[in-house]
Amino acid sequence: MPADLAALLPELLDVATALAREAGALVHDGRPERVDVAATKSSPVDVVTAMDLASEDLLRRRLAELRPADGILGEEQGWTRGSTGITWVVDPIDGTVNYLYGLASWSVSVAAVVDPDSGAAPDPATWTALVGCVHAPVDGRTFQAALGRGAVLDGRPIRVNASKTLSESLVGTGFGYRRARRVSQARVVAGLLPEVRDIRRLGSAALDLCAVACGTLDAYFERGLKPWDLAAGALVAREAGAQVTGLRGQPAGEDMTVAGPAATVAALRGLLEAAGADADD
Repeated sequence: MPADLAALLPELLDVATALAREAGALVHDGRPERVDVAATKSSPVDVVTAMDLASEDLLRRRLAELRPADGILGEEQGWTRGSTGITWVVDPIDGTVNYLYGLASWSVSVAAVVDPDSGAAPDPATWTALVGCVHAPVDGRTFQAALGRGAVLDGRPIRVNASKTLSESLVGTGFGYRRARRVSQARVVAGLLPEVRDIRRLGSAALDLCAVACGTLDAYFERGLKPWDLAAGALVAREAGAQVTGLRGQPAGEDMTVAGPAATVAALRGLLEAAGADADD
């Protein structure tokens, strides 16, 4: 990593943390008793709330104040090119359905990345994540990581669990919203369930990756993650000692993301590859 970027890491992490907490407070404190749907995403059950939009507006406004020359890639408003080579990848509410239903597992995710292709939106396959913060407003937990400097939960260093056999491993996953994708994922989960300790579906990919980082999950896999789902959580997991990868030699990304200690990931990846988990039926 160039020395100028390394020197910037503390400042960038402070910005990521402050913004994740500010957006989290806005969304948490502004949640009405009943949350209305503002629009739809990939299907009628993949929803955008008014608070999603307000949260991303806040993140963009604050980044324009604090880091005005940087780019931004957000779930709701897409990519805005910057001039510094640094792009902020933000998820204003990761776990929108949980938020709608009043469940606790949702988060705000903020990361800063650099990508060698400055002419296109940054891509998880080619970017380098510099810093990341995942904030869970309901219980106040804050996960932070900086490249090469480890990961912390509320200021305390965290580490993935030691590798275990799959039969001893608690594995997290998530599901898409399109029916065809769910049919394929149901088949994969049905085959995997007898091979692992159990499966959990918590509903926030960023928090799932952080759960691997701090050992409350042994491993995690999911098909369909977008860049904003991955950016901060994957860095937290890696800096806590996890391997974060895709299948068939590919990097983590939309086709598949697998995270956990190396030996557990190798075993899980083998089952997922054999099941064709990175392709729809």
